[in-house]
Amino acid sequence: MAAITAPLPTRAAPARRRRTGGRASWVTYLVAFAFVGICVAPVLYIIIGGFRTNSEITTDPSGFPSTWHLSNYLDVLESSIFWRQVGNSAIAGLSTTVGVVVLGVAASFVLARYRFNARGALYALFAAGLMFPMTVAITPLYILIKNLGLMNSLAGIVLPQIAFALPTTIIILVPFLQAIPKEIEEAASIDGASRLGFFFRMVVPLSVPGVVTVGILAFIASWNSYMLPLFVLNDETSYTLPLGVQAFASQYSVDTARVLAFTSLSMIPALVFFSLFERRIVGGLTGAVKG
Repeated sequence: MAAITAPLPTRAAPARRRRTGGRASWVTYLVAFAFVGICVAPVLYIIIGGFRTNSEITTDPSGFPSTWHLSNYLDVLESSIFWRQVGNSAIAGLSTTVGVVVLGVAASFVLARYRFNARGALYALFAAGLMFPMTVAITPLYILIKNLGLMNSLAGIVLPQIAFALPTTIIILVPFLQAIPKEIEEAASIDGASRLGFFFRMVVPLSVPGVVTVGILAFIASWNSYMLPLFVLNDETSYTLPLGVQAFASQYSVDTARVLAFTSLSMIPALVFFSLFERRIVGGLTGAVKG
């Protein structure tokens, strides 16, 4: 009988896979850089446009400045109304963040660690809040704020922002608090810690990644909020920055370079804040808690 010989292994397939993998990796990076360019290009256009003159923008809207002019940015920075609106946005953002974190952690702790009859219904109610955007409720919300006497005040935008941020906050924090081992709570109880003591000494430190995440999301959402302040605030001195940009653009519509400078300075704080805490947001959304 003829001997049956097995085919010799070839290196063509691994080499082909390496070539295919390298090509796929190259295409992936190309697509990623294209998407980054699409996102970054408008921001760079606005920032660079603030260094140009109106005549340069009219002549060549997409070009670089022949001479970099700082006067547009200096005029905005020397404006008292700009800093007043920065302060309003900061106050509204920080107040919203504190309210969301305090109420969100407390409500999430109850939903995650206690067992009672309406627990599932309450959690479902908060989850349903994710499908109820503020734009849908803006008219009844406006009437409610007006009846409460909160028109043209920062409290009139802080309280609704806290309420509409709580569903996302609770959805993120409940898994963090549920992942805390029961044995830790039992050990703390044996050591004489009360429920409040366990909450402040153990729960809060272990849920810091989630707390940081929801705090950052609440602050950025408040800083960029436009619809609610548009309905509630009617005095330029009480405007937040998004409204300030719109009012400034209307007032200086012919001064395009100055409007671009004002817009650049208005969005830089949110961009810097988000860039600094980007890893915190990603890490918090993983829901991992180390016991």
